[in-house]
Amino acid sequence: MKKMSKRSAVIVIIAFLLITALCIYTAAFGWGPEHKGAASNIKKGLDLEGGVSITYETDEKNPSASDLSDTRYKLQQRVDQYSTESNVYLEGDNRITVEIPGVTNADEILEGLAAPGSLYFIAQVGSDGAQNYSMSSETGEYELNKTIEELQADGSIVCEGSDVTDASGVMEQGSTGLQQAVVKLSFSKEGAEKFAAATQTAYSNNQTIGIYYDGRFISVPGVNAVIDDGNAIIEGMSSLEEATQIASYIRIGGLKLKLNEIRSNIVGAQLGQEALRTSLIGGAIGLAAVMILMMVVYLVPGVIAAFALVFYAALMLLLLGLFKITLTLPGVAGIILSIGMAVDANVIIYSRISEELTNGVPLSKALNFGFDKAMSAIVDGNVTTIIAAFVIMILGTGTIKGFAINLAIGVVLSMFTALVVSKLLVRAVFSLGLTDRKKWGRTKKDRNYRFVRNMPKFLVLAVLVIAIGIGSMVMHSSKGERALNYSLDFIGGTATTVEFPEDYSLEQLDAKVKPVVEKITGDSNVLMQKVVSSNQVIIKTRTLSQDERVSMADALEENFDVKDGNITTESISAAIGKEIRNNAIMAVAIAVALMLLYIFIRFRDIRFALSAILALLHDVLITLMVYAILRISVGSAFIAVMLTILGYSINSTIVIFDRVRELRKVRGEGNLENLVDTSVNMTLTRSIFTNLTTFISILGLYVVGVSTIKEFTLPMMCGIVAGGLSSVFLTGGLWYHMKNKAKAKKEK
Repeated sequence: MKKMSKRSAVIVIIAFLLITALCIYTAAFGWGPEHKGAASNIKKGLDLEGGVSITYETDEKNPSASDLSDTRYKLQQRVDQYSTESNVYLEGDNRITVEIPGVTNADEILEGLAAPGSLYFIAQVGSDGAQNYSMSSETGEYELNKTIEELQADGSIVCEGSDVTDASGVMEQGSTGLQQAVVKLSFSKEGAEKFAAATQTAYSNNQTIGIYYDGRFISVPGVNAVIDDGNAIIEGMSSLEEATQIASYIRIGGLKLKLNEIRSNIVGAQLGQEALRTSLIGGAIGLAAVMILMMVVYLVPGVIAAFALVFYAALMLLLLGLFKITLTLPGVAGIILSIGMAVDANVIIYSRISEELTNGVPLSKALNFGFDKAMSAIVDGNVTTIIAAFVIMILGTGTIKGFAINLAIGVVLSMFTALVVSKLLVRAVFSLGLTDRKKWGRTKKDRNYRFVRNMPKFLVLAVLVIAIGIGSMVMHSSKGERALNYSLDFIGGTATTVEFPEDYSLEQLDAKVKPVVEKITGDSNVLMQKVVSSNQVIIKTRTLSQDERVSMADALEENFDVKDGNITTESISAAIGKEIRNNAIMAVAIAVALMLLYIFIRFRDIRFALSAILALLHDVLITLMVYAILRISVGSAFIAVMLTILGYSINSTIVIFDRVRELRKVRGEGNLENLVDTSVNMTLTRSIFTNLTTFISILGLYVVGVSTIKEFTLPMMCGIVAGGLSSVFLTGGLWYHMKNKAKAKKEK
């Protein structure tokens, strides 16, 4: 490694410390008279902070299930502009409840959501030659000259909201070369045909097509060309906010049901401040333990990694605040994964440095080789994760989208920290005269574990765990229970609204009320939510029978002096509906497919991708069996846990594959079994310490966290262990057997 002058080295270190301190100060305290740090802008989801809850009732008393489902899904799209962590679920037979985190004033959003009426695209001139709408000289706004019924009768309504499949407000380059705000529209196949005919007429006669929503025109654009491909752009927006608002109206304008607001409440956090406080403490303990472990194991590089990790955490906190990211439990999972990858990048580098020192390479060259040889593994591992994150950001919704956003930010930062910041600090410390080889890494002993030959033993163990899990699922199914303990997020349940005689805190509700409810339901899957500025509490449980509802009311009246008539119950649907669940599955499937395609392109061997698929399948099944055996609640966090496991598993696999690729260039195709064993042995230190440091980080959350946090972290720890073991014992062996079989077939 080329030395810099001592003066430059001192400047680099001082600059790093000052920038880190500045990031911490800005995140914690900020600037200006209010001294509000950027971290205060981080929005917290309903589980951590609470928000607004609005319940709507349909005009139609007995709407069909399909109309209700469609309306709920489109309403979910509408509220996503306020937060990707919003929940929309059905309540009873004709009600829909919307929960939006971080909002403390329901009036801010009621106007846009209260009356999601019908949307029409209206031709300027009707079949009778008369104008269907004209601009008022008094108000300057367009007004209808006919009723909707008259317009429908004479064919002036060219399209309706149901013909639109998507609408979004974006910034794009206009004909003048400048950025402008526009609304992009996509029509269904039938809608595209109708819109093409309408634009043909309007374009030929220099006419407009008005967009009429809920009693008023929201836009009256001119037609500059015949649009026959089902994709249109509305120009002339004054701002991106206006374009986004119009797009939102268009998206929701296709609702089949008219909604009327019947109540709105400000609700408290579902987990309470104690959950947030203990999570922060647990996270800090885990991070501190990781830093100490890095320093003990890697000496000087470990100290540098610890400081770089502090810089990473401060910068991550700052960016979360600047971008006003909404933080929920799945979002925390994304951050945990990105921190793990930040540690992983440093572990890969410093393990390579130790290898070079063990081989007798001079320190300066060992430092260079460490960074250079670790580059491909770090880049490949992070690129696959970024691919997954961006696919999920584009296709995912709700909490899964929040997970992907946090993960994408974290991965980019982790690469920058490891490949730029850490390298610069290593060079600066080396240039200051710290050149004692013993302080830069311990000599490593050669290992010769036979991983390929022992792969069958690992498979037997894995099959045994999977068999126990399947047996547990079958046993519960035979009892008439669900195979997995699905939470309210997936299957819905019963919402019981109770007005207590006194104002209980969420901690008091957990300690006093929750045990009473659990005794009635026989299930720990109970969620309680306070209504702010009142004594009301919303208790969400599994679906209760009529007898259980009566028992619940009797128990609450007897134990807490709740008055008769102050208890109401309603059935509620899943917060994660079928459409959102299908979108999540599709997003994950596409993400995994692209990740494996990237592996195939980078390693030029389909067997690498196939063995990675089988390892991922193993990790998912093992984690699923943990949920089955321990009856852990399967909710929205379940998706984040699985994504985290996939991220870790694929990253560990790529590190081993990278070493196999490297050794094949040197040794050729000779003894493949020995080559694979050597590759796994050489990367074993990295595999152990990366998984160990992440495990410790999560363990801190598990030890001090509340029960909900424990349910979230326990399967994640089990999955990380499974992913680490499959990478070491499974992936290399699978590749070897597939490669060896192909080789034997070719020779034959």
